[in-house]
Amino acid sequence: MHSLAWLAWLAAAVAALSATRNPLYLALAVLCLALVGSALPGEPSRPLRPVAAWKIGLFFILAAAVFNALTSHYGATRLFTIPGKLPLISGDVTLEALVYGATNGLALAGLLGAFWVLGQALPVRALVGLIPRAFYPLAVVATIAVTYLPATLRQFQQIREAQAVRGHALRGLRDWLPLFLPLLVGGLERAMQLAEAMTARGFASLGEVPASPFQRVWPRLAMLTGLLLLAGGWMLRLAGLAQAVSWLLIAGGAMTIGLGLWAFGRRFPRSTYRPPAWRAADTLSLCGALLVLGGFLLPLPGLGSAAGWYTPYPRLSIPPFSPWLGLALLGLLGPLAGYLLSKHPRG
Repeated sequence: MHSLAWLAWLAAAVAALSATRNPLYLALAVLCLALVGSALPGEPSRPLRPVAAWKIGLFFILAAAVFNALTSHYGATRLFTIPGKLPLISGDVTLEALVYGATNGLALAGLLGAFWVLGQALPVRALVGLIPRAFYPLAVVATIAVTYLPATLRQFQQIREAQAVRGHALRGLRDWLPLFLPLLVGGLERAMQLAEAMTARGFASLGEVPASPFQRVWPRLAMLTGLLLLAGGWMLRLAGLAQAVSWLLIAGGAMTIGLGLWAFGRRFPRSTYRPPAWRAADTLSLCGALLVLGGFLLPLPGLGSAAGWYTPYPRLSIPPFSPWLGLALLGLLGPLAGYLLSKHPRG
């Protein structure tokens, strides 16, 4: 799928997970993320992770539940009491605090899962390609930083296998020296080769297009104006005044910042060997993302953040569930539907 389609999907997932604390909606969103992640084709070039993603998510849920239960002593259903005068800990441990902490942990696990799916779906070059051309040097540095650890892990695995073939065994701290010394030398060699390649391709010169003083100044003024509009709209929204005007200011500020970044990026030309094509699967995923964003952000009757609001305090109750909001959450399955469409175009 196209990088922009995945970016829209990520924005929809983050908006849905951030706009509600209803455990039913959060569980449905996490289930959609898990289905999308399970449908991604595996790549043998990716290094194996020492801990599975679902184990990390479960750890976040349990840790958040225990932490909130021990530090937030509110709720009508008391489980037990911690005696003494320990700061933040002593007091009643309630079921409501435990459930609210688990709900926050579920939202955090969902955010982690969304970014994990994006990292699995897109290669590093596609993620860096999403960075505006105005931040071209930052994109190159980000590419080097992101690919450094996987390359180091692959080299360490190769060195360990080579030493094992020679009969080397790890018994103590001294036995790690034949592994780390070649790893250090190989890292220095890769750094020198990368520096020579960047110099040969003219990275130091940046290839900036000549521009007049006006062309240099007005993109900065546009981004400054956009930031002021964003700040003004956000302050009006926090104060609860002129909600329509606040949304207009936020939208105008975002568009002005985007225009300034686009104009500033034109000074740094970038060539693409093979531009990615926009397919029907990308359109389907984009429509699903727009459905989720509309369901959770637009103030529609029965939808929006008000419909997704839930708190277990002061007494635990069954969370409400809107079928329309649940159907809107199914828009997160857009990449899965697009993948099935591209795999079976005639089905």
